[in-house]
Formats: sequence, C-alpha cells, structure tokens
Amino acid sequence: MQKGIRLNDGHVASLGLLARKDGTRKGYLSKRSSDNTKWQTKWFALLQNLLFYFESDSSSRPSGLYLLEGCVCDRAPSPKPTLSAKEPLEKQHYFTVNFSHENQKALELRTEDAKDCDEWVAAIAHASYRTLATEHEALMQKYLHLLQIVETEKTVAKQLRQQIEDGEIEIERLKAEIASLLKDNERIQSTQPVTPNDEDSDIKKIKKVQSFLRGWLCRRKWKTIIQDYIRSPHADSMRKRNQVVFSMLEAEAEYVQQLHILVNNFLRPLRMAASSKKPPITHDDVSSIFLNSETIMFLHQIFYQGLKARISSWPTLVLADLFDILLPMLNIYQEFVRNHQYSLQILAHCKQNRDFDKLLKHYEAKPDCEERTLETFLTYPMFQIPRYILTLHELLAHTPHEHVERNSLDYAKSKLEELSRIMHDEVSETENIRKNLAIERMIIEGCEILLDTSQTFVRQGSLIQVPMSEKGKITRGRLGSLSLKKEGERQCFLFSKHLIICTRGSGGKLHLTKNGVISLIDCTLLEDPESTEEEAKGSGQDIDHLDFKIGVEPKDSPPFTVILVASSRQEKAAWTSDISQCVDNIRCNGLMMNAFEENSKVTVPQMIKSDASLYCDDVDIRFSKTMNSCKVLQIRYASVERLLERLTDLRFLSIDFLNTFLHSYRVFTTAVVVLDKLITIYRKPISAIPARSLELLFASGQNNKLLYGDPPKSPRATRKFSSPPPLSITKTSSPSRRRKLSLNIPIITGGKALDLAALSCNSNGYTSMYSAMSPFSKATLDTSKLYVSSSFASKIPDEGDTTAEKPEEPSALRKQSSEISMREESDNDQNQSDDGDAETSPTKSPTTPKSVKSKNSSGFPPDQRNGDKEFVIRRAATNRVLNVLRHWVSKHSQDFETNDELKCKVISFLEEVMHDPELLTQERKAAANIIRTLTQDDPGDNQITLEEITQLAEGVKAEPFENHSALEIAEQLTLLDHLVFKKIPYEEFFGQGWMKLEKNERTPYIMKTTKHFNDISNLIASEIIRNEDINARVSAIEKWVAVADICRCLHNYNAVLEITSSMNRSAIFRLKKTWLKVSKQTKALIDKLQKLVSSEGRFKNLREALKNCDPPCVPYLGMYLTDLAFIEEGTPNYTEDGLVNFSKMRMISHIIREIRQFQQTAYKIEHQAKVTQYLLDQSFVMDEESLYESSLRIEPKLPT
Repeated sequence: MQKGIRLNDGHVASLGLLARKDGTRKGYLSKRSSDNTKWQTKWFALLQNLLFYFESDSSSRPSGLYLLEGCVCDRAPSPKPTLSAKEPLEKQHYFTVNFSHENQKALELRTEDAKDCDEWVAAIAHASYRTLATEHEALMQKYLHLLQIVETEKTVAKQLRQQIEDGEIEIERLKAEIASLLKDNERIQSTQPVTPNDEDSDIKKIKKVQSFLRGWLCRRKWKTIIQDYIRSPHADSMRKRNQVVFSMLEAEAEYVQQLHILVNNFLRPLRMAASSKKPPITHDDVSSIFLNSETIMFLHQIFYQGLKARISSWPTLVLADLFDILLPMLNIYQEFVRNHQYSLQILAHCKQNRDFDKLLKHYEAKPDCEERTLETFLTYPMFQIPRYILTLHELLAHTPHEHVERNSLDYAKSKLEELSRIMHDEVSETENIRKNLAIERMIIEGCEILLDTSQTFVRQGSLIQVPMSEKGKITRGRLGSLSLKKEGERQCFLFSKHLIICTRGSGGKLHLTKNGVISLIDCTLLEDPESTEEEAKGSGQDIDHLDFKIGVEPKDSPPFTVILVASSRQEKAAWTSDISQCVDNIRCNGLMMNAFEENSKVTVPQMIKSDASLYCDDVDIRFSKTMNSCKVLQIRYASVERLLERLTDLRFLSIDFLNTFLHSYRVFTTAVVVLDKLITIYRKPISAIPARSLELLFASGQNNKLLYGDPPKSPRATRKFSSPPPLSITKTSSPSRRRKLSLNIPIITGGKALDLAALSCNSNGYTSMYSAMSPFSKATLDTSKLYVSSSFASKIPDEGDTTAEKPEEPSALRKQSSEISMREESDNDQNQSDDGDAETSPTKSPTTPKSVKSKNSSGFPPDQRNGDKEFVIRRAATNRVLNVLRHWVSKHSQDFETNDELKCKVISFLEEVMHDPELLTQERKAAANIIRTLTQDDPGDNQITLEEITQLAEGVKAEPFENHSALEIAEQLTLLDHLVFKKIPYEEFFGQGWMKLEKNERTPYIMKTTKHFNDISNLIASEIIRNEDINARVSAIEKWVAVADICRCLHNYNAVLEITSSMNRSAIFRLKKTWLKVSKQTKALIDKLQKLVSSEGRFKNLREALKNCDPPCVPYLGMYLTDLAFIEEGTPNYTEDGLVNFSKMRMISHIIREIRQFQQTAYKIEHQAKVTQYLLDQSFVMDEESLYESSLRIEPKLPT
C-alpha cells in the first residue's frame, strides 16, 4: 500500500484544477481543526484517490490534499451537546477518515444532509482502493499457493514418467520371457503323446488343490511378515513417534487455549477498563503487564492450525517445515521472557489499588479461568520454548537416522536451544540490572553509580559504624555501648566497584550517610585494626575482634576512615573476604593491564583481547553472552582443566567465579587437585598467563625463551634459590603511614594502572620503569601503597611498634612528593648496597634516585635487567594464591575441619611461602593470618548452641502453654529456628540428596530442619486440639497467631509458615464452631500471614519480603529446595561432551550465597530455658491420625 507521493507546487495546482473540473465528488464540508476546538467549512473535491480542499468553490489553488489510498471511512456518532454549543447538533451528520499511516491523525468531517454524508462516505471508501488491495493480497496468496502446487505436481509427474519408463522396460522383458516360454511349451507338447480325458480331470483337481495351498501359504507368510513388523523396534519407534506428535498437538491446543483466556478474559477487558472515565489501571501498565502476549497468541494459533492440517493427513506426518516457519518468529519470546519479572512487579503494584484488585478477582472468577490467577497465565509462555526443546528431543529419539525429517528436526532443536541460551543470558543480565535499580530506588537521594551496568552486586547486610572524632580517633567509651548499636546501625551494600553505606528510615527507605558511597579503588582494608590502650579500655568486650577498618584516600577530597563492626566473627570474615576480593580484583586487573591500542575504541586490554581462548568457543569450553565484573565472557560449559586455568589466570579474577568455584568444585574435582594447582602456580608463575599474552608482556627476544621451555638463566625465572634485587618505592614519611593491603601490591590509585608494556628492558636498566611511573607520582600515584621487602625485612619495624608514633596530617601526606629508589643486591652478598640509607630502612629514600644514576653507566646484568616483569608476575601470582586460599579458608572452613590431610598440606605450603626471601611484608603477614585461622579454634559469636539447648531440655518437665507470653514464645522459637537453619552445610544443597532414598545419610541437617518444622507444626496443632473447652481453643488459636505476627516482625518467615500450615491442617480447619468464635482481626491477620508465605507464583510475596528485609532472618528452606530441584532436574552436571555445566553451578551458587547470608547473621536473643523446654517437649504431641480423632471427638461431624 502506497504511504505517500511526491508532488511539487505545479503538480498540486494542476491536479487541483482537474479535481474542480472533473472530480467525482464536490461540495462544502465542515472539517474539525487540528486543535479540536472548532469546525471550519471548506470546499472539497475528490479526484480518484486524492481529496482536495479549498477555502471556497471560487478558490483556484487548493489549501491542502489527503491521499486516501488504504484509508477507512465510516459514519461517526454525533458528540454530546455542551451547554455552550450554539449550533443544533441534531442537524449535523459526522463521518471520519482513518489513515493506515502511523502518527497520522484521523480526518473528521460533517455535513448537514444525511444523504450527502452517505454519498461522501461511499465515494471516499471507493477511492481508498482498500477492497482492491485486499483482493490483490488474497490473489497473491492464491498465486503463491498455486506455484507450490505446480512445483509439487511437476515433481510427481517426473516421478510418474520415470515409473512408466521403468514399467515399459519391464513389460518388454516379460514379453520376451513369455515368448521363449511359449516356444518351449510348444516344443514339449509336440513331443508328448496325447493323454486320455480322465487324466486331464485328475490333473485339474491337483492343480486346484495346489492353487488353494499356494494361496493359503502366501496369506500366512504375509500375516507373519506383518506381525513381525508390528513387534519390531522400528514399528514401536514409529508408534511412539506418532504418540509424541499427538501429545504435542494436545499440548499446543491447551497452550493456545491458555493464551486465548489470557487475552480475552484479561488483556482486552483491562484495555477497555483503562479507557473508561475512572480507569483502575493505565494503558502503560496494561502494556507492561501483558507485554506481547497477544502477538504470541496469534503466532501459536497459526502453528496450531498447521499442526491440525498435518494430523489430518496421517499417517504421513511431515512436521519439519512447520518448525522452519515457526523458528524465525519465536524471537518475540525474548521480549516476554526478558521483562516477565518486571511485569509481575507491575501487577503486584497495581493490585494495591482496591478497584483494580476487585476487577481482577472478578475476571479470575470466570469459569474459563478454572480458579487460576492472572500470574499463572502470565507464567505459561515462560515454559513454552523448553517444552518445544523437550518435545523435539523426544521426537528425535524415536526418529530413525535415515528418516527424511531427521536433519530438519535436528536443526530446529539446535536453533531452539540457542534461542533458549540467549534468553537465559538476557534474563541473568537483566536480573542483575534490576537488582541494582531496586536498591537505587530504595535510596531517597539516589545513587548514580548503580546505573552502571558493569556494577555487580556482591552482598548486603547490617553493620555498626563507629563514629570518629575530628582528630581521627574513635570516640572513647562508645565502641561497646548499647546506644551505638542502635544509632550506628548501617545497611551496607557491596558491589564489585563500590561500597554503599546507608541508614534505614522509618518507612523502610534508605538514606546515604556522609561519605556513604566509597570507591573500592581508593580503599585499603585493615582487618585487625590495632587500637591504643585507651581505646581498648573504652571499647569493652562486645566487639572484640569483630571490627575492621577501611581507609579511603579519594583523589579530590581529604582522606577518611570508616570503622565497621560485624555481629559475629563469621559475618566479619565474610565481609572482609568479599571486600578484599573486590579490591584485589580492581588492583590486580590494573596491575596486569597492558597498553591499549592508540587508535582503537575497544577498551579491552591487549593482553586479554589477544587471547582468543577468553571469548571463542572451543572443544573444552563454551561461553555465554553475558560478561562478568572483569568484562570477560562468563563460562557456560568447560572442562575441569579450563576451570582451574581460569581460577589461576593472573590477568583477572571475578568474585562471582571464585564464589561459584569454591561452592561447587566438589561436584567435578577434589580439594587436593585445586590445592595442587595453586601450589603449581606459586612455584611456576609464568604458566599462569597464556603464551600469547606473555609475548605482548615480554617484548625482548631473550625473555621469549622462557615461553618455549629453554632453561631460564635468570635467578628470577623460578622460585627455587631466587634472590632478586628488592624494589623499594617509598615516601619520606613515618613508617606508621604505610598502607596495610589486603593481599596484593596496590599499584593503582585513582583509576590509573601500572603499564607493564612500558617497562621495557633497555640498556638503562630500571630507568625506563622510573620514567614510566613518573607521571603517576606527580598526579595520582601514592607510592606509599607499594613497597617491597628484601632479605633485611626483619629490620622493618612492625606496625604494632609504630602505632604510638604521631601520624602526619593527611594534607601533608598528599603534598609530599613520591620518590623511588632502586637497589640491586648481588647473589653473593645481599647485605651490601650502593645506598646505605636505603639499606637501613625501606621507608627512607634519598631525595634523588642515586641508584638510577649510578646504574646508567655500568648497567645491570642482562638476566636481571629483563627480570622486572617476571618479578611483577611473581608478585601477582603470590597474591592470587594467597587470595584464593584466604577466601577458601575464611568462607569454607568446613572443608579443612573435615579433612585433616588437606589442612596439613595447606599449612605446610604456607610455611614454605613464608620462608621465601622475596616475600613482601604484607604477603608474609597474610600467609601467617591464614595459618592462624587454620590452627586456632574459632571462639564463635558466644551464642548458645542447639546441642546445649537440647541437653538443658532433656529430663525436665516443661511448663504449660499458658505460662508463656506470645513474645517469649516468638523469640525462643526464632532462636531455635535460626540455630537449626544455620547448621546446614552448603554441600548438602547439591545433588537433590534430600529427595533420595538415602536422604538421612546424604543430607542429615536438611532432614533435621524438616523434622524440626514438622515437630513445631504438630506441637501447635496438638496444643489447640488438647483443649476440650471451645473458649480455650479460641484463645490458643489467637495466641499462636499473635506469635506468628511477632515472628514476622522478627523476620522469622519459617515460623510464620509453621504456624499457618498447622492452622490449615484438616484437624484444625474443620473446627467450624471454634473458628466462628475467633475474632475478625485474628482471621484477617491469618489471611495476611498466609498470603505472605503462600507458594503462589513461586513464593512471590515471600521473595519480595526477603529482598526488602535486613538480616538476621530465617527464610523458609522449602522455597530454596524447590528452586534447587528445578535447576537440578532441568540441567545435567555434565554435557554430552563431558564438560562441566558451570552455568548450572553458578545458578546453584547464587542460591547458596543467599542462604548463607541469612545463616551468618545471628539473632541477639537471650535464651530462656523454660520456653525452649516447652517448644522441644514432644510428650503430649499427637500424630496426624490422633489429631483427627481428637478433632472429631470435640466437634463431631454434623449429620447429613
């Protein structure tokens, strides 16, 4: 259909005159103005498909024209008269012209004569040529259909001609054979004498019997052949294949019906409601909720009709071409799946409107819906692509390899799997963005850094921030006070690049604190801050070893310090480990980052961009489309060797990858293999970077020998007997100002990175390194962050010895210039140096780089000149190994508690590391901290254990239910639930062990949690049923509901479900007389609590509550077990090629991280033995059968 024409003024004038003269329809009409405020009378003339209008019938030049091709012209109802209307509306007749072009407003016209109006409508409708266009489109469809028929007939005719030719050849052969047989028969008959007539009759009888027997044998043979085929595997496979096709037809019919209900019962009525005078919902919200579900319905209606047509031609079933037509259109599912979670959020938000909620319940009550909610219908399209994949997989399993459709079905299955992967990656990336946006919306002031798509969420939780005085000291006496715990409580959110600290307001919103957005690139983490005696006296014992310090030195503002206090040692270890990992990632990425191409706009380092193994699929690795926090594609499938290689790749390490690997490595390897790989990387750090990237890093030809197996000549090439010249980059300041680092050498500050490519090994020795770093020393490089200890490290004063010294002012520190001194030590005499001052203490340096000047003339030995880059790599390898071990030991301590051999091997290796003469002070201290963590007993958080509570409850008669208040029961129930929940080790969440026959051996703690849930639920039901008096039962119900509401306030959603599920048991639910006496407030509260923990929409409301609550919290474990079962059943651990399904491990790891976040934060609830004795007492608890019998006794069934 033509959308427009190109005309100049001459054409318009000429056509206007022609329209005035020969137009098919002319006359005055009233036209509504563009602002819809008034009507203007114009003289219109219709010429073919052009409608001209003039100011009057005497005007020679048209005022405008409309192209009517493809338009729709209809009569329009008269508008309602207004009080100010001067014209009698009943004499006017209206009609509209709607154009098919986008963004073109409809033309509204009116006339005073009804006949004139009808004639204009008929003339414009004829001029639109819409009927011709429709007929043309229909004819084109028929023409294409006929072309297909002609091609099919040609193919059939060709086959028939070939068969006729073959038949003619066979006929000629048979004719020749018959002729020869006739000749032989004539020759035989001529030689034989004529037999009597009686012999002829006997022969005829014999031939008749023979013919009968031949027919019987032939029929029997065919029956046997058919029966054998029916019992054959091929026939069985074909029957199963047909059954799959029939099941697919039924499933498609059901799916089309579901979409039909979604569109006709919900979408279209809500669109009409949005257009009403008082709309309960806007059009934008309708579009956001239903997305493109109507288009999906149209697509599947067409596909279903095609399926029915193919089934009608059974047993000839050809389906592959249907999928060929369907596949290109299935991309519309990407939009639906990508925005599905958002649509459910919009729906939940709209349900808060009472009018909309009432209207929606009216729609859901229709018989077609069969009591299904709108959320259920919106979820159906999410599973359609996986359903097609499973159907094709089953269809291919019963399709022979020589089948005509085999290749087409294989292609369709591969395309659907590729589409499913793309949709999964988009959903994962979108969920991360929405998580950030949800946090950003909660912050009243807003937070722009969360709008960065590369910002990855790591963890969140509650910490206590200790206030600092103006001089930078901790406020005396407040560190352990109760008021500090209330006033200083902060909601902290850790991302891959920033730490956000907020306070929570009364309405649940967040407020950024002063300096609440901390860039991790400017941070230094001090896990064990050493306080003075005065501070130690005033701090008390409450936060002993629970605090950690973050020093921040931003580029454009004064430095400051943040002191945070965790609620337990376990939580502190989790926070410090994650913060350290994020800081180390940023700094290590910058340290190993090479120079970018000058004319390239791609911001990927040369070292990574040159390595195709990081983004190209191979036989032993597959990548997804999503990037991790290091801007490297995430791994989907990989071999164990490639996963270990990624773990030890010195160029980057994503915290998400590290967490996933340490959570799931037991599925595909062992702890000893992982440790051996770390030891290998420490001893041979060159092997941690691929050869291609090393070629970029090592420019000189001599160093390239290291890549191809030549024995290294430099003592720096390996760690054995190495004694490199130490590098000291220091500031002329007090030793107490040296930064304590997490594990690595923080070369970067302010977003800059040390350019390793600039460290070329020229004849000036280290001069090029000094010149390459000089710009940073002038602008942003804080060289106090990098210092390297030598063999005289014992002479360096420890930080504990220098804490009494007065630190310099931050401004003075920033003003001081950074100086670099390089010292060379020979292998024969390490204690001699050209610079005596530098040898005395690494914190002292001359005003000018004397060593640089002296070495320019004589030069270093070639092997040592070329060793500086190797030295940086060894430092990075040491940091990586210690970083992974620290993360492993602090977050996964049970691996070492249950494996003494592994523990001893780690300690032995760390002792070897500590004896390395090249080791930096901070590296040595980090290794010592890991050993200390492994060897010392963790005092824990001083919280009473579940075993102690159980022992106290044994053999003691419990007090009755009436003696305990609802608050006491809720608090102690929360304490018990959390103690049971926190004992579950995360390895039990792999492999669906809780669903196996040996579940008590494989997942004992999950089964204990399930048993505890059932015991409490039975206790509640028994407590209600045991009361013979109806008023006592009502009182018990109301008290338990009050307990559930208090548990909700305590974020113990497990107890809420324990209590509500007991109320829904048949023995309690059937007590109609009792429920009639329960107050309306209690019933409303029960409904509210049941809605909160309802399993509808995959526990939609409970997930929203968990997202908005702060630990401590006890979630419902069954929700996570359902998610894990869905992941385990839908995806195998290994692919057909034997690769580890790391994408599955990542999904499981995300669930485990959320569970462990709630496990680590303990409740500050004091144990009350008398209440826990009652809760653990099983002496009066009845089983299900006894409960129902007691229920029937106290309230018998009414006679029917």
